[in-house]
Amino acid sequence: MTTPFRTRPEPLPQTRVNAASQLADRLRAAIMDNSLPPDTRLSEVETAQQYGVSRQPVREAFIALAGQGLLDVRAQRGTFVTRISLAAVMDARFVREAIEADIVKLLAADPDPALIADLDAQLTRQMDLIGGSARDFMDADELFHRTLAEGAGKASAWRVVVEMKAQMDRVRFLSSRHFPVDRLIDQHRALVAGIRASDAPRAEGAIRTHLRGILDDLPVIRADCPDYFT
Repeated sequence: MTTPFRTRPEPLPQTRVNAASQLADRLRAAIMDNSLPPDTRLSEVETAQQYGVSRQPVREAFIALAGQGLLDVRAQRGTFVTRISLAAVMDARFVREAIEADIVKLLAADPDPALIADLDAQLTRQMDLIGGSARDFMDADELFHRTLAEGAGKASAWRVVVEMKAQMDRVRFLSSRHFPVDRLIDQHRALVAGIRASDAPRAEGAIRTHLRGILDDLPVIRADCPDYFT
């Protein structure tokens, strides 16, 4: 099976570097939300035609995504979307919890009213997204966690998390099919409450509970989508 796009994607910029980077971002998003499910074969020629670029940016995008563990480039056979690596999911969760636990402790040590107001507004926005698309909520969730990191002056640490969590994000999209997002919003709300109260142990406990939820979700998701996992 080759690239299963339902409609022709918007053309990408003609600058080669921008085209490769933006194509990698678009394909990554399609892999994250399973528009391109595991074992899908991607064709350089077809992808170039679909996005209106030459094959060189496509090749560079494929290499970048292979480096993230999302594509498997097989000599003489083609390029395929990888299955989800459970080991990579567990490693990413471990690192993410360690980093974000320290981030929220820093925030709770000296709560910033402007940051808390921003987080409260994001919680309201998240409530508005209940019942909508998984992509919109995941984008909002990403913004929430990035805001925490940037508020603590740890944007570089967040970039480390982003580089590691591709496989974890794939599970999160699958999880959105099985579990109500209001559970996640309640966990976000508890986290903000801990920061607001300058209660570092409470904030740390909230983020750890939030990020460990994937451990409970995984057995259900694997049972429903066994072919998605290695």
